[in-house]
Amino acid sequence: MNESRPITLQDVARAAGVSKTTVSDALSGRGRLPAATRERVAAIARELGYVANRSARNLRGGRTGAIGLYFPARTIGLEYYMDLAIGAAEEALAHDLALTLIPAPADPGRTPPPHIDGVMVSDPVLGDPMLGTLTDLRVPVVTCERDLTPGARHAGRVESDHRAGTRTLLDHLSGRGDHIALLCPGEETSFGLDIRTAYRAWCADNGREALVYDVPFVCDPEDVNHAVAEALRAPGGVGAIVSVPDGGATSAVHAALQQGRHVPADLLVASYVDSPSLRGLATPITAVDIAPREMGRRAARLLAGILAGHVAPGTVEILPTELMIRASTSH
Repeated sequence: MNESRPITLQDVARAAGVSKTTVSDALSGRGRLPAATRERVAAIARELGYVANRSARNLRGGRTGAIGLYFPARTIGLEYYMDLAIGAAEEALAHDLALTLIPAPADPGRTPPPHIDGVMVSDPVLGDPMLGTLTDLRVPVVTCERDLTPGARHAGRVESDHRAGTRTLLDHLSGRGDHIALLCPGEETSFGLDIRTAYRAWCADNGREALVYDVPFVCDPEDVNHAVAEALRAPGGVGAIVSVPDGGATSAVHAALQQGRHVPADLLVASYVDSPSLRGLATPITAVDIAPREMGRRAARLLAGILAGHVAPGTVEILPTELMIRASTSH
């Protein structure tokens, strides 16, 4: 065989004693071939050094070889979303797909790039016009968390078990006996809705007053300062504060100190979203690890499987959470 030219499907087919169609189906996962045939063809292709021409393959299948990832407005730069994007990019690459980030457009009338085979939407926000725009692209949509839009139906979903994560965190904080305040975004995302619902249910089950203070999905220190000051004035006393938004817990610790409360000596503080920055503080902050990188990987894997026909549309995966106990909640 001429070593100066690339190995072709025909070369693999000739060496395996099968047709080009069989080789193509075996290497792409299509068709109804016996497992032994797939494995034998794949082994011969590896031995010959066959490398698929992605551009040609995508052209034959009417595909671009790219998938999109859309974030809600103002979230670019938050640690959670950067980790999610990295996980999605890693998994996309493993499936020979390119990842295109789709930021929220400054101009609501501007449409996202049409040259994608599918799109992932992280934390769909109720009323976000981009959800309709992305759906109108007529490509599979996989969401990270539920889309609360009435009647919304997408190709797949990966969602965290926020209800279990919330209850586990509250059980850990309950030892002090005082009320636990929750600084939480509104119910325009399933993230905020599920945490609020679980918190209220836990308070009802444990005879505690529900103290919920609204903070934006993407908050700044001033938002947290106001919420903490209000929480610490609550009748009956507050012994712990849970700050839900990414980055809010550090501001909560500073705001508590301004109110004369020290963490953890006379106030416990926890974050619902973990990050490396919380682990590196002088008083590391307890947090729920909701595994953003794994969320990105699973969403990209699910979308790739739907595009390849290996995964049934409508598939839902549940991502477990893990409580990371640190010094900020030491009783």
